[in-house]
Amino acid sequence: MRWRPAIAIGAILLVISTLTGSVGKPFPETYVASHIWQEELSGFGGFSGLDIAPNGRDFVAVTDRGFLARGVLIRDGERITRVRLDHFAPINPSQTDSKRKNDAEAVVTGRNGLYISYEQNHRTIHLERAGAILRLPAHPDFRLFPRNGGLEALAMDAMGRLHAIPERFLRDRAFPVYRLEGSEWSIVTTLKPVGGFVPAGASFGPDGALYVLERAFSGYGFRSRVRRVTETAGTWRDDEVFRSPVGRHDNLEGIATWRDKDGHIRLTMISDDNFLFLQRTEIVEYRVPSELAIRR
Repeated sequence: MRWRPAIAIGAILLVISTLTGSVGKPFPETYVASHIWQEELSGFGGFSGLDIAPNGRDFVAVTDRGFLARGVLIRDGERITRVRLDHFAPINPSQTDSKRKNDAEAVVTGRNGLYISYEQNHRTIHLERAGAILRLPAHPDFRLFPRNGGLEALAMDAMGRLHAIPERFLRDRAFPVYRLEGSEWSIVTTLKPVGGFVPAGASFGPDGALYVLERAFSGYGFRSRVRRVTETAGTWRDDEVFRSPVGRHDNLEGIATWRDKDGHIRLTMISDDNFLFLQRTEIVEYRVPSELAIRR
């Protein structure tokens, strides 16, 4: 939300560029489809975090105003045709309207409920299935995050360990990847900045790889990028999955991974419309290129 004036101007220019056909190159072969999600609900929009069940349909999402959404993605073949929203309410029923306290940025489903990260008031919580909200331990770095540059990405591996990545905080000129084991966070690797992109979301795929969604804002639109991060015998590497041109998608911030009926790993992403009428809540899907999608 810190770029609202620039984003508003950019959105106008994006509409113009769309009408003149200058939005960018064709989609890569891994693109599946996009769907614009609209609801006539107070507080709807601002989606920054997304998680999807292995069936590719049931989802949870969180917003910049601290709302939790649950629902089902209805498909016709590969394409999402509509979204059935079953639940939309504050994460914490007693929360106030404070944007600083409620700026939820990421969500992931665990064995006993949801895990959610917040920025501005930097923290992670465990929302238990029974409804209790537990605040998780913090790494000393969390106190150093810029107000609008905290834990933007949150993911859980097959061992149930949380991983978190900040949007703006750099260590040794790279974005740290934090892992929570027991009650302590540690930095397990770092991601070098590429082309002005910053982390926006993350998800562990069915192949065990960490897929990191990144975004960049460049005057009249957003660019998106996903990198695939893997660890082998303590050595980390990452590969680019795709990169979209300016204006191809809206402000993609949340990402979830699952395997479709054909065995392909699917990346489902959602955009944060910043509660601006010129932007939209867009759900976008890509496949991971076959040469990168290693089965485990």
